[in-house]
Amino acid sequence: MIISLALALLCTAGGTIATYLYDEGASFSYRVCSGACVGLAALGLICFVIASFLGLSPLTIAISLVVVWIVPFVVLQKQYLRKTIRQDLQKTSQGIRQTLLHPTRITGTAVFYVLVVIVLWRVFGRAVIEEPEGLFTGVLNNFGDLPFHISVITSFVYGENFPPEDPTYAGVKFTYPFLTDFISAIFVRCGANLRESMFVGNMFVAVSFVGLVHRWALVLLRDRLAALLTPLIVLLSGGLGWTLLWSQAEKHQWALFATLRDLPPSFTVIPETTWRWGNAISTLLIPQRGILLGLALAVIVFTQWWLSEVEPPKHTVVKQRKKQNPKRSKVAPDESTRSVASTASFSFPFTLPIMRMIAAGVVAGLLPLVHAHSFVVVMVMGACIALLRRRWREWFVFFVVASVVALPQMLWSTIGSAVDASTFFEWHLGWDRREDSVLWFWFKNTGFFIPLLIAALLWRGNEYLVKKRLLLFYLPFTLCFIIPNVMKMAPWVWDNIKVIYYWWLASAPLVALLLARLWRQGKWWRPLAVLLLIVVTLSGALDVAAIALRSTQYQVFDRNGLLFAELIKENTEPRALVIHAPVHNHPIFLTGRRSLLGYPGHIWTHGLDFAQRESEIKQIYAGSADAAKLLRDYQIDYLIVGPLERNNLSVNDRFMSKLQKVGEVGAYQLYKVKTP
Repeated sequence: MIISLALALLCTAGGTIATYLYDEGASFSYRVCSGACVGLAALGLICFVIASFLGLSPLTIAISLVVVWIVPFVVLQKQYLRKTIRQDLQKTSQGIRQTLLHPTRITGTAVFYVLVVIVLWRVFGRAVIEEPEGLFTGVLNNFGDLPFHISVITSFVYGENFPPEDPTYAGVKFTYPFLTDFISAIFVRCGANLRESMFVGNMFVAVSFVGLVHRWALVLLRDRLAALLTPLIVLLSGGLGWTLLWSQAEKHQWALFATLRDLPPSFTVIPETTWRWGNAISTLLIPQRGILLGLALAVIVFTQWWLSEVEPPKHTVVKQRKKQNPKRSKVAPDESTRSVASTASFSFPFTLPIMRMIAAGVVAGLLPLVHAHSFVVVMVMGACIALLRRRWREWFVFFVVASVVALPQMLWSTIGSAVDASTFFEWHLGWDRREDSVLWFWFKNTGFFIPLLIAALLWRGNEYLVKKRLLLFYLPFTLCFIIPNVMKMAPWVWDNIKVIYYWWLASAPLVALLLARLWRQGKWWRPLAVLLLIVVTLSGALDVAAIALRSTQYQVFDRNGLLFAELIKENTEPRALVIHAPVHNHPIFLTGRRSLLGYPGHIWTHGLDFAQRESEIKQIYAGSADAAKLLRDYQIDYLIVGPLERNNLSVNDRFMSKLQKVGEVGAYQLYKVKTP
């Protein structure tokens, strides 16, 4: 754990130092947020490339860390940048010390971030729970996804999965964006257990994501209050599900604490209903690990896009800064501890907007193996904004740099892929509305968010609340709502949320701006602003509270399953091919061994055809006439018979007795398949 934490801190430090090359004017805290996300993503990508040749070893990780630190090392060679970094560190440490010595000076922003860290620590801490009885999760939506992510992590650590095959569909190239899980695999290789490996990465990126959204809203809106509200609206996404709270309160005779202790798992996404717009934390950031880092990297890109457009293309920033009154600066300030002469006496080799676009291109280029949907959104939004703004030089630089970094990853992922692309796209109106009308479905699932968004766009006093420049920047993001509402973009239509959520992310600052304007109207407007904020975020807040406050745990693997996984690791080869029941939580996923077929639901959402293998697995376990031939054809090394096989398949014990038993734990048995 200590080594993993030190590695994450080193990556964060390296990424933070690198921001001094391009992010002029950023406060140190926001630099750290960017540095954590970019540093970890860079480590993951670089280490994966090197591990593809050398394997995932301590030497590979050490070499990767050295490569990650090349850019920071170059930055530190410049005396004026070292001085700037030192000044920023001193200013930050002084601010922390003064706050600790004088608690009465604690700002609302500081309190906000303390609460954010506490809540995120609690909810991500319940994503994976280790008990003597087995491995659990406290997040219901994570019950199905967690074993898959574990299978990816262990395949790299224990299964020598280079070049990567799909760990749940042996023999097929792994095209699912896996970089977040690979980062966790690095931490496991450094000594962390599975829980720690996921928790460390999640906490670093989740807290950074909040800071990055805050900073993005700050430069977009130049409004402190609206910027602080934006992360709340982004993270506590939900709709009118809070109306279901009344029946829950009535059940407990309106006792507040009893109601809070017995909250249902979700007020935003409920199976077998048309409540489908899940809360960001409970349905996206925890279960679907890649989107957390994908969103954070995308927000970094969006921020640099915006800043590159509001800055004059001066080569030497420092002289301009000295002559200019900061209050009159056209550059949106961070409204926080301003960086001290962050580019002092430094003449960029390119204009500052170009430097920002180069950085944005590099960060965008990291996305294909982190989160493919985020990469597509970033590139399409970039193209649309470029057409609207027509700053061809800057945008040309962005697309060239992003393509140089991303294209090798895209080619590697697509060439030789077994994914059936035709299963991803078809016309489908209204996303996952089922029998509901489109209007009612979206009002029920997003509540007053859309009406408030429309009000923000139309609000006009002396001038429009949303100014033209901001409007042109925002408009392309409406495609993230429109397109997923008219066509299916994945085999499972619900996965369209991975694109739709970017519309919510981009719209949240505008809704926050409207709420801040209402607050400043004074008198009766303030209670209205508070009420509207509550009704927009209450459903999501209840989902988060349900995770943080409830003690309910969902068992993923039992104790015998964990012990059986250790037996498999001790008695089988790392690249062994194993056949087992095709269920989502089989102990084989803890071993890194290749699986003939994992959970068909996961395989289907990845665009792979599982029907034939599923049928033939049933034939093998039933001991059919073709069973032995099928074992030879697939070159199966080991076969498992356990509770999951007996519950889901017809097991022919007479046929199994012909195989060599390697070992057993409780009801779990491992057989070696004898092949001629």
